[in-house]
Amino acid sequence: MAKTSVIARQTKREKLVATYSAKRKALKEAGDYAGLDKLPRNASPVRLKNRCKLTGRPKGYMGKFGVCRNVFREMASAGKIPGVTKASW
Repeated sequence: MAKTSVIARQTKREKLVATYSAKRKALKEAGDYAGLDKLPRNASPVRLKNRCKLTGRPKGYMGKFGVCRNVFREMASAGKIPGVTKASW
């Protein structure tokens, strides 16, 4: 489990990106890079990191499911993810 401060920082960044997305797009189309520099740094979507929705783990993230590999394995074994079964041959 990631520290709650790290998870809170990530959610704050996500809100900033959503808030400034239209303004960033307009400034980029106009070519106003000085205006882009005046926006907050965390308003850039490049600064976002994919994190597990349940634990906040940054590594081993599976984008299709939104969780890390550890949580995915537990949920798949418990049958909590529809359409995913353990392979057997």
